[in-house]
Amino acid sequence: MSNCDQFREMYEAYALGALDAAERAAFEAHLATGCPDCTRAVAEARWVVSQLAYLAPEAAPSDMLKGRLMKTVRAEGAETKGAASAKTAIPVWLWAGVAALLLVTAYSEWDSVRLRNEIRQTNERTAALLQQRRNLEAQLEIAKREASILMDPSSVKVALTAKNPQMPALEAMWHSQMGLVLTGQRVPMPSGKRVLQLWLIPKAPGSKPMPSMTIRPDADGKLMLLVANPPEVMAETKALAITEEPEGGSTQPTTTPAWVGGLS
Repeated sequence: MSNCDQFREMYEAYALGALDAAERAAFEAHLATGCPDCTRAVAEARWVVSQLAYLAPEAAPSDMLKGRLMKTVRAEGAETKGAASAKTAIPVWLWAGVAALLLVTAYSEWDSVRLRNEIRQTNERTAALLQQRRNLEAQLEIAKREASILMDPSSVKVALTAKNPQMPALEAMWHSQMGLVLTGQRVPMPSGKRVLQLWLIPKAPGSKPMPSMTIRPDADGKLMLLVANPPEVMAETKALAITEEPEGGSTQPTTTPAWVGGLS
């Protein structure tokens, strides 16, 4: 093994001041011989060290390099503490090495936080897209059931006439297995936040109306309400009625029905 081989792994540590006293003395003695290869390698290592403050590598420095740097700083401090008159400042290049080390560590932590934020944002976007897809699938299922009820020959048509002659009539189609669809055109918007509520009027004398779903027409006055699974008492219902109720609906009608239609 040539004399240079034993010093090849010391170039960067020497440039950073991370060698212990014995290693530094041995290496400097070798440099004093004028070895061109080691002299050139040390010059290159010192240039690299001078550039560390401008670099931000993704990987953190090794634990071994950290330990050697801290050991050197502590050793320098211990040597100067006992003799204040002979006290010397820590070399500027050593502070530059420590600053570079701290910069690398800070950058690694910042990059880790950035990656975690990107992953979180990606997960949130994915969840939003999945929810949007589920909503579209639910809307499609509703539209398919509405179309099936409206087109099935076994569905029973119920015409709901308005108490006010100037109001448009509504129509309901009831299927014993799939449910009921209520439709209307040019339906006036209820005042404020009030809603239209559907009621099932039982055949049995003295029975109270049974509350069903609520709805508000769209901006064009179009109304379409699907009651996907009406109760079994639908077969015992003699009429449908619609009243205007507070938002959220009521357990019993609070206004006179605006539309009523009997089941034949």
